[in-house]
Amino acid sequence: MTTYDLINFDPFKNFSIGFDRMFDSLNEVSRLNTSNFPPYNIRKLEDGKYLVEMALAGFSKEDLKCELQDGVLTIEAKKEKKDADNLIHQGIASRSVLRKFTLSEYVKVDDADFKDGMLKIKLYEDLPESKKPKTIKIK
Repeated sequence: MTTYDLINFDPFKNFSIGFDRMFDSLNEVSRLNTSNFPPYNIRKLEDGKYLVEMALAGFSKEDLKCELQDGVLTIEAKKEKKDADNLIHQGIASRSVLRKFTLSEYVKVDDADFKDGMLKIKLYEDLPESKKPKTIKIK
């Protein structure tokens, strides 16, 4: 049994309509994100503001690619393979990175910064006025 097999949205499908795309997207992301490499944190800074921190030691800013498409934030890091013939011990990973995060419909990317081997991506929730709570005046 794989991690993918353990994620079961059937109970939610029993009382939801029109969320098929979201469930399919979550299943796809969970299938792709089966590795613990690279380590990362997701922080909630305050209501509607988030921070993704990813440790990418050995990569440079030029090795990184961040893309947002159809509600999926993709972080990819590729590094040219260097001559490993002279290595006596290789403890530092030199493999490529591919990590995907499914974002809520109204979550947007605010900023991305890479410093000292840490990629930090700031996210914020941008709810349209029609989705914000409204106080109803009682007459």
